[in-house]
Parts: sequence; C-alpha cells; structure tokens
Amino acid sequence: MTADTQAAPEPAIARWAVRIEYDGRPFVGWQRQITGLSVQQVLEEAASRLAAGRIVTSITAGRTDAGVHATGQVAHLDFPAETRLTASSVRDALNFHMKPHPVAILDAVRVDTEWNARFSANRRAYRYRIVNRRGRLALDEGRVWLVKRTLDADAMAHAARHLLGRHDFTSFRASACQAKNPLRTLDRLTVTRLGENIVIEAEARSFLHHQVRNMVGTLKLVGEGTWSPERVGEALRACDRRAAGPTAPPDGLYLTGVGYDPNPFSTESLPS
Repeated sequence: MTADTQAAPEPAIARWAVRIEYDGRPFVGWQRQITGLSVQQVLEEAASRLAAGRIVTSITAGRTDAGVHATGQVAHLDFPAETRLTASSVRDALNFHMKPHPVAILDAVRVDTEWNARFSANRRAYRYRIVNRRGRLALDEGRVWLVKRTLDADAMAHAARHLLGRHDFTSFRASACQAKNPLRTLDRLTVTRLGENIVIEAEARSFLHHQVRNMVGTLKLVGEGTWSPERVGEALRACDRRAAGPTAPPDGLYLTGVGYDPNPFSTESLPS
C-alpha cells in the first residue's frame, strides 16, 4: 500500500463519562432499536448537537429494558477532540438538547480513552419498588409494581438469603439472555418494608438479563405465601428457568448506581 492509498488515521477523540437519570416509560429501553425511541438515541442526538452535527457514539454500563428507570446510569461519549467542552457545558448542554424527554445528566467528567463505562465497572446496583396495597396508584403509575395481595416482607428477606453468593443463575435468567456464562456473584439482596412500600436492593458486579426482575417475581411468591422461603434455594439449584417464579414488570426497577475504582465522578455513584 502506497502512502497515497493508506487509510487516514482515526480522528482523536475526547471521552466524557456521564451519570444519567431517566424515566423509562417512554422508551424502548436504553439501546437503539429499529423502531421506537431509546435513551441512547436521545443522548447521542443531543451530543451530536454539541459536536456541530458530527456523530457521537456512546457505551453504557447497563442496557436497561423498556420501562426500566435509572437514577444512576453511566455512559461514556466520544466527542471529536477539537470540540471545546467543560464538565458544566457537557452537563448543561446535553440537558438542554434532550428536552422534553425525561432524561437528565447529573454529572459529567473527562476520562482517559482507556476508561470504559461498561468494562471498567466493578459493581452495579438496582432497586425494585413494590407498593403493597389494595388502592390503585395515582402518583406512581408506571414507577412501581402495585401488588394488592398482602406480602410478608420478612419471609421475602429470608428467602433472598438463599440467592446470595456465587451461583449458576440459569433459573433467573431470561431465555433470550446472551451471556456466555450463567455464573454470577450476588453480593447484596435485601428486602425492607416501610408502610405500604417494599424495597428490594440488589448489588453485584454484573447481572444476567432479567435476573433482578426474575428474582423479584420469585420473592413475591414467597411474600404472598404461595412458596416457602426454602423453595427459592431449590429453584436456584434446579438451573432451569421453569423452576423459578414469573418475571416482575419493569415498572418498579431502577438502575441506581454503577461502581468504579477509582470513581471518576466527584460523588459516589452508588448509594451508601
């Protein structure tokens, strides 16, 4: 290949990490789809406005499904290096250009091009919200799972302990899950009740597709008395999706944080 025919070098980039919150209800999920609006599309189109119309690509820490929310999603954006940006301009300009969509940038920070929102992450945290009452929802429609049958949160918490640690989570993965290995280490799974609200917190380095929602759907069976807590352990050991409970709806699920070491943001991205 002659010097005249050599491929042009890739343009230099400036990589920015952003921490994001969004209401998942209007979206087909994080990832771009052939049809329907995604969070990724909204973010990248706003970023392109900052780059004078040039394409800006993004990588995310977690590809949330349709209807799933986030209070601490993380992504990185690759801007052309010559784009003049500051942390405040990235945050404020993206927020301006993403209106009126329910997506907001909480923090922005310049990172090295070796840093990756997905592969540099060492933990992810999710919260699932259940409202346990007979009355319909007026304020939280689409943001929680309304369960009318009385749930025993203590029994759910007892059952959750059967899932802690490193296991084959085949029973709690979606049939369409593309992960090559079903082994995951679940570091935290707690169930707490405050009045009519039941909150389930899950934390691990990574999760399988629908793992949190399938665990919640199974714990709900324990809470209503259909299952004993011990049956959750049996379902786990079966390594068969048919052995576990149903998939909880996306409405109550929130990606609350992504952990990094060191953390590129000025505040902790995972709640204490």
